[in-house]
Amino acid sequence: MSSGPVGNESGARLAERARQVVPGGVNSGQRSVPGLTDLVVTGTDGARFRTADGREYTDFHSAFGPPLLGHNDPDVARATAQAGATLGHMGVGVTEGEVLLAEQLAELIPSIEKVLLTSTGSEATFHALRVSRAATGRRLVVKFQGCYHGWHDAVSLNVISAPEKVGGHDPISTGILPEVLEATLVLPFNDSEAVRRAFAEHGSDIAAVIVEPVPHNVGALLPYQEFLTTLREETTKAGSVLIFDEVITGFRHDIGGWQKISGVTPDLTTLGKAIANGAPVGAIGGRADLMDLFSTRPGAPAFFAGTYNGHPSVVAAALATLRKLREEPVHEHVFRLGERVRTELTGLYERLGVPAVVTGYGSVFVSYFMPGEAPRTYADLLNNDASLFVGYRRRLLDHGLFELPLNLKRSHISYAHTDADVDRLIEGTEAAVKAVLADGGARDLENTSTMGGATR
Repeated sequence: MSSGPVGNESGARLAERARQVVPGGVNSGQRSVPGLTDLVVTGTDGARFRTADGREYTDFHSAFGPPLLGHNDPDVARATAQAGATLGHMGVGVTEGEVLLAEQLAELIPSIEKVLLTSTGSEATFHALRVSRAATGRRLVVKFQGCYHGWHDAVSLNVISAPEKVGGHDPISTGILPEVLEATLVLPFNDSEAVRRAFAEHGSDIAAVIVEPVPHNVGALLPYQEFLTTLREETTKAGSVLIFDEVITGFRHDIGGWQKISGVTPDLTTLGKAIANGAPVGAIGGRADLMDLFSTRPGAPAFFAGTYNGHPSVVAAALATLRKLREEPVHEHVFRLGERVRTELTGLYERLGVPAVVTGYGSVFVSYFMPGEAPRTYADLLNNDASLFVGYRRRLLDHGLFELPLNLKRSHISYAHTDADVDRLIEGTEAAVKAVLADGGARDLENTSTMGGATR
């Protein structure tokens, strides 16, 4: 594993240099974590990363989920390098790679008839809402408490909300116009009756419903099948657009996304993260009549543009990723390890007498420290013991294991993880939880909010 062009400078020194020229020292929210403010990554390989201070960690955070194949997958890296050596970004016309990628996405994702590429998932969800309003001429959009759809104003609210903020508008940023927030209806996830009531009252003005089929920005709330079916029925009756935000669930849970698993087909789908194993590419696709409203089609009314959309290097990364997902037993491997993690962590907490629920799907896992069944609503998550959640993850660092030490955040298995990595995770978790219980975990929530925002 290469350590990169850092030399002998310490992580603390490099982090301080960063803070002098980069606000907060990092380039995205939640990359600066209390207790890890001097974390400087110098190398990644497979399931591991190395820091400027010479520490190596087995990575179960996986950059919020994109590297399904593992960091620096050699096949993806090779394809990216070859594209960079032979094809520069022209910014005009189209490349063969863009055509191939669009054809494959249309083949793999049930809802996609036509597709456009973006650079991020946030851009994809932004354009999904824009074209929905263009198609319907309506104002309102519906989102759900606990779901995250990116940085743009219409959906920058009600992700991880404190109890007293649930039920109202809870923006994750200042600087958002009140009238923008007022055009977003926030409903409880997995509550079909709330959806029916909203459509009974506002259906004629609802342009779109946008939902993470599995709200993974609060860990893993698995959807009731009846809930997703209700979304499809109500949007169809009202003439509203149903958008599945599969930026996280797409490709990681199934090569056809959660819509293939559930059999519920939305009108539009947004993709990102695992589509290119971490390269900066997203996509929006769906019904041809909706997609043809974008201005990439001459004379169409919904403006769509982006300098780096369809960049040859990231397109090559996406094609290489999809090829590997189709040709190798990636999902079989990560699902087996994911199930092993969930099963063995459940047994561990039972032996320790710790009230906990381990849930997730496929390669995703999360331990909620609360009694009862796996949570299915945001209200259930308010019972999680945030101090224990954050505390044991901080102590995992002492054992060379990395799960993001922020409340409610999920963890991931990649194709590069092994059974030996799972062994170490179970052993390290036992030691970490015991350490938190021994000292009460009081120091773990100092100077940190347990109800922070999300990242895309």
